[in-house]
Amino acid sequence: MKISVIVPVYNLQRELKRCVSSIAAQTHRDLEIILVDDGSTDDSRRIIEELAETDERIVPLYKENGGVTSARLEGVRHASGEWIGFVDGDDEIEPDMYELLLKNAVIYGADISHCGYQMVFADGRINCFHNTGCLVRHDKTTGLKELLSGSLVEPGLCNKLFHKKLFHSLLHTEVMDRSIRINEDLLMNYYLFSNAGQTVFHDWCPYHYIVRNTSASRAKLNDHRIYDPIRVKEIIRKHSTEDIQDDAQKAYVNTCINTYHALMFAGAEYREDLLKVRDLLKDERESFYLLGKKRAMMARMILHVPFVYKPIYGIYCRYFQKNVYA
Repeated sequence: MKISVIVPVYNLQRELKRCVSSIAAQTHRDLEIILVDDGSTDDSRRIIEELAETDERIVPLYKENGGVTSARLEGVRHASGEWIGFVDGDDEIEPDMYELLLKNAVIYGADISHCGYQMVFADGRINCFHNTGCLVRHDKTTGLKELLSGSLVEPGLCNKLFHKKLFHSLLHTEVMDRSIRINEDLLMNYYLFSNAGQTVFHDWCPYHYIVRNTSASRAKLNDHRIYDPIRVKEIIRKHSTEDIQDDAQKAYVNTCINTYHALMFAGAEYREDLLKVRDLLKDERESFYLLGKKRAMMARMILHVPFVYKPIYGIYCRYFQKNVYA
């Protein structure tokens, strides 16, 4: 069974060869590597051409800049494999990742097979998510619930293997909002998990997310970083079926809380955004009961005593909250 591995590329001239080498070294040999240049302005196109000359499995594609979602879907359109995987062009994967993901998909009759990942920092630190070794099967409803909670199923695309049939609606309709630049992975996953039957999760960490200070996920606050996560949860909430409506609502409220926290320490220029997100939370106060006790208390303090809440939350973050993402 052929696997099509799609790599969106935008200005990755320094990282791309390392990434592609890790894909080419997969123990599952029946694969194609689709490199989608999303209008790079550096030397990425030349490097893609050089790589394509060295390995016949590499398929180069070139398009005008349209963002990572459009690049990924362009790769899916040209994919000849029965299975689809994604790798970001500055990351790496271990040699047996796709062999074992495909093996699990076949054994358990799953449309999606996925695993954990590890964050690799420049100073040598590695944080695994979560590397417990457990193997869990989900039906559609439980898979979506886990995706929305984020407790086990990570919302990224790159630690997963998808059956190509799941992409039909994404390729033939405008259901996927191309304007979203942050949390677009979660939104695409939501549609793919909604189209899937069984999914299987094996918690080992063969995907290496290489943390760069210049990566899009670590950029300064802007409208996309502030509002895209909220927009994604709002879309999911509107389209969710009755059996996951509470989960979608809880995810929406939690995202508003997280966004408020980010804005709270971002400076005076974000005060208008801070108040806007607080108003969004105010509209959802009747659903605070869906949250855990600590999160519900946070939400109520944001609404009723915001000036008291800021220093208290600052102390909490400094002394009690371990940040494994930085």
